[in-house]
Amino acid sequence: MEPYKLWPLYLSMCLGLFSLNTHSQDLLTLEKAVEIALENNYDIRLARNNLKTDSLGVSPGFAGMLPRVFAQANTNNSTQNISQTRSNGDIIELDNAKNNSLNYGVGLDWTIFDGFGMFARYDRLKELEKLGKAELQSALLNRVSDVMITYYDLVQHQQQLTALDSTLVISQQRVELAENRFNIGKASKLEVLNAQVDLNTDKTLHIRELEVYANTKIRLNEIMGRDPETKFKVRDEVLIASDLQLSELEDLATTQNPELQAQLISKRISELELKQVKGNRYPKISANTGYNFSDSESSLGFTTKNNAHGWNYGFSASIDIFNGSNQNRNEKIAKLQIENSTIAIAQLTQTIKSQLHTAFQTYQTNLSLIELETKNENIAKENLDITLAKYKIGTIPTIEFRTAQLNYIQASLRLSNAIYQAKLSEITLKQLAGSLSLN
Repeated sequence: MEPYKLWPLYLSMCLGLFSLNTHSQDLLTLEKAVEIALENNYDIRLARNNLKTDSLGVSPGFAGMLPRVFAQANTNNSTQNISQTRSNGDIIELDNAKNNSLNYGVGLDWTIFDGFGMFARYDRLKELEKLGKAELQSALLNRVSDVMITYYDLVQHQQQLTALDSTLVISQQRVELAENRFNIGKASKLEVLNAQVDLNTDKTLHIRELEVYANTKIRLNEIMGRDPETKFKVRDEVLIASDLQLSELEDLATTQNPELQAQLISKRISELELKQVKGNRYPKISANTGYNFSDSESSLGFTTKNNAHGWNYGFSASIDIFNGSNQNRNEKIAKLQIENSTIAIAQLTQTIKSQLHTAFQTYQTNLSLIELETKNENIAKENLDITLAKYKIGTIPTIEFRTAQLNYIQASLRLSNAIYQAKLSEITLKQLAGSLSLN
């Protein structure tokens, strides 16, 4: 049997298998895909742990505001051969003389004042927690964006497979019609061969699209952090918001864009670091107290045993008079860091604004293309139906029918791509504005 005559069997098996797999697989909604990704994605899990670390660090103790209470004990023992000459000339000797001492107690050290540095450190710890929240929000938005883009890309390929499936059926009908006409002498062998070549061309496009479809599924499973062989199907619909306003998106970006918020927090941290550095110009005052016990024994001497216990307390103060001009240098460095943060904020704001304008222009273009390509697909479908009817009764040549068929395929693919590109632009705009949701 000639290879092309196996095509009807291949087509029915391929379409049947695709349909069977689609119906037997679990439906994966966009909401569920995002939920799985937010739970399993490695970047998000790392960002959450980093935020927990930052949150645990927000405490007066980490900032050095609380006293240190400690217990301590030490002992010292010795065995010596001693020879002593007293002031009256007497000589006393003792071998293996033992000397033992034991000191133990509790104490407290507390830095009472360090130039307000402890308060700056505490505020810095709170800002670091805010920075962790902004970084987590950024990771969440990035992952949600990745899931949505890949999900709708899969929808696009699913729609394109549907279009290619329909054209395969038409191409198969054309081959059968050409063979029938050839058998009754109304068509040449050339017409049959051309029909078979076009059918194989459509078959190749279909196989390639199946490959892209399968790879996109694997990619979506990867983003969701699950087995790449997990089977599922997606909803064959894309809803596009057509009422986005550039001015509103710009206003949202200034207050919600996580990258910009992180940069603003970084500037605040730099300001607190400067405050902390300036605190070194003030004296550092500390207090200490404790209650100690002391026991000692000596085999030789005027006092052979001594016991003592009681309170001890005191204060200390210190200030740098000169430290190699490091104080001035450190303050200048801290001020430069603040200046760099200000420049970075201005640069990022300008970048986000430019990205918003570019994405909004693309968004508007794609909305217009959707309207145009919808009309084109309807016209191409009507033209194909008329052309197919005429081709079946032999009133138009093969090349005219093939042209109509290709026009319909291209119109369907362009419409599917325009819808996907419009959704991609919408996702980009909302991500930049920090307002990305599943709606």
